[in-house]
Amino acid sequence: MEKTQKKGGFASGIGFVLAAAGSAIGLGNLWGFPYKTADNGGAAFVFLYIACVIFIGITIMICEIFLGRRSQSNPITAFKKINKNIGWFGLLAIIVPLVITFYYSVLGGYTVKFAVNSFWGNDGNLANFAGTPWQVILFSAIFIGFALIVVMAGVKGGIEKASKILMPALFVLLILVVIFVLCLGEGVAEGLKFYLVPDFSKITGKSILAAMGQAFYSLSLGMGAMIVYGSYTGKEINIVKSTGMICIFDTLIALLAGMAIFPAVFHFASVEGISHTELKLDGIMLMFSTLPKVFESIGFFGNIIEFFFFAMVIIAAVTSVISIMEVSCQFVIQKFKIKRKIATAIVAGLTFLMSIPIGLSLGNLLNGIDKLTVFGLDFLSFLDLVTNTVLMPICALFSCLAVGWFIKPKQAILELEQDDNKFGIFKTPLAIMMKFIVPALILIIEFFGIKDLIFPGNVFSANGLGVALVSLAIVAIVIAVYFIFLKKSETGTNLDEID
Repeated sequence: MEKTQKKGGFASGIGFVLAAAGSAIGLGNLWGFPYKTADNGGAAFVFLYIACVIFIGITIMICEIFLGRRSQSNPITAFKKINKNIGWFGLLAIIVPLVITFYYSVLGGYTVKFAVNSFWGNDGNLANFAGTPWQVILFSAIFIGFALIVVMAGVKGGIEKASKILMPALFVLLILVVIFVLCLGEGVAEGLKFYLVPDFSKITGKSILAAMGQAFYSLSLGMGAMIVYGSYTGKEINIVKSTGMICIFDTLIALLAGMAIFPAVFHFASVEGISHTELKLDGIMLMFSTLPKVFESIGFFGNIIEFFFFAMVIIAAVTSVISIMEVSCQFVIQKFKIKRKIATAIVAGLTFLMSIPIGLSLGNLLNGIDKLTVFGLDFLSFLDLVTNTVLMPICALFSCLAVGWFIKPKQAILELEQDDNKFGIFKTPLAIMMKFIVPALILIIEFFGIKDLIFPGNVFSANGLGVALVSLAIVAIVIAVYFIFLKKSETGTNLDEID
């Protein structure tokens, strides 16, 4: 087949920003951020999270988008262009989002089901739905189908076009939900105080680590997505300005999600005459168990708000999953020189097959059945720990190392400034952040994250050790595969995509 120049990059700066923001804004904002806030001291956690976005997230995002635009290629080639011996950094950055897609699709299927079922009542529906395998498989397939349609249409005609529609829709829906919740009356003020007035005495080492981990997950860092999206941009895109806009939009959505959830939860607790601490605010239980109970207690209008809420969660989940699915699709297209539709179908098919055991395992957990577990965890929780606690910080670290030590910060900033990015007095601080401070902070996250896995509560956990060893084994396998099969072979660029 004749090689043709790629025609599908982002058509505009706003298209790139909305698509990248869509990648960042997902279940991490609307589900992960609120429950972690509840679990880590409320407003104090919010303060820590914002600090982590500013002092860690922005630098990593600049590095990842820069690496992608600099190479105009998939993550493996992006790192190989710097040094062939670090190309395996890129392979890991492809494997991580692929694994995330497997279990993300199951949660996406849950959101579709709960949106569809909003007017019939979701209170008490979680265990029943989770324990009905054909429904879990069907709705996971529907969710994957949404992503399949968008990614098949390409970057400009699919991802960018969808983001320009879905991101404003998400923002409008979220504002409507927040306005409704703030007008509920009883308990709302207490919820806002919990969420917005920090008590710094509640800050612990655990909450700091949780805030930094949430910043990675929420901003789609350490999972190859920003490298890939960066590769679809040109010199007309101001990376620093775009990064600032993406981080502001992402953080705003996370903060608004809390504004929608905590006043509603405190209102429900006040009306029912119970403490909010008696409600299940952790993990999957917040979104699929507690919130339906809260919304449906309001009456018919509560069902409407519940539908809007899950509709916006679907939007957020779809815009995120198309970005992480694109990471694998881009590599398959460029490495094997096949058409986008075929590559997307392959990745989507693999995602669907892998989502089945994950969905069944989660269903067993939610119904108290001790089957389909690994190291004492259901498959979803296991993969989430492997990717979020171990592999994503490693990938983010590699992006900083590539820019800070292999390219060198001064050279990287010089290349950025050639594209009309003026840093002024921030040039030296940014260079120091890239080379020293952010890598050091990531290493701290990784060290204490693995420590908490192996010694939760300072008590040894054989299961935690198993999770850590499997994670590190994945890194070792990735290194071996790269040096055996990929180091000396062509791994493609955007110019290798065919019509």
